[in-house]
Amino acid sequence: MNSLFQFKEFAVKQDKTAMKVGTDGVLLGAWCSIECFPDTILDIGSGTGLLSLMIAQRTDAMTIDAVEVDENAYEQTVENFEESDWGDRLYCYNANFKEFVIEIVEEEETYDLIVSNPPFYTDDFETNDAARNKARFASSLPFNDLISGVSKILSAKGKFVVVIPFKEEQNFIRIAEQNLLFLNRVCHVKGNPTSEIKRSLLEFSFHQTAIKKENLTIEFERHQYTEDYINLTKYFYLKM
Repeated sequence: MNSLFQFKEFAVKQDKTAMKVGTDGVLLGAWCSIECFPDTILDIGSGTGLLSLMIAQRTDAMTIDAVEVDENAYEQTVENFEESDWGDRLYCYNANFKEFVIEIVEEEETYDLIVSNPPFYTDDFETNDAARNKARFASSLPFNDLISGVSKILSAKGKFVVVIPFKEEQNFIRIAEQNLLFLNRVCHVKGNPTSEIKRSLLEFSFHQTAIKKENLTIEFERHQYTEDYINLTKYFYLKM
């Protein structure tokens, strides 16, 4: 695995973190809406800092915070932030999300956009690699804890955007509604025209709206990418 992933406007070092740059993160960073011109943005479980860097490229937001519980991943995020063109707008906290939420609530702060590529493997055997488990398995940040925390620190007009397995979608939406967060946009992602839907990109807010539904197929065949996928990722991937 190459320890440096080069994008058009930034590079991501990934030698210290269990979770490398992947399609899920890139899709989420490109798909999440910035139409409301968010002033304050939070990336939960930053890993390499990829999502924060993508959003820094896309917006002029002066506050882009990240929170990462794993110390090595935290150090990786900080390193990638400092070496980007937007280091003055990017900040990472080394904390677990529950502790972070308590601090933000006490300071009476909120975020206009919260994004997360959360750990979501619930039915695989956990490995002997503690860092990889923390990054990959939902036991390290259960959906209940993630959504409950978000509901406390999302601004009244804010958006919460995640990428999760399609099979977890209905459960996630149900938990969100229990926390007064309602689905506004959904994009179902599959690898090729004949494969099953693999991922769900979901956008929530405190406001019930007509749900905007989208579908995205990544490639026609191996390395033959669809126009929709190219249009979504072309500002980031070098060869798009």
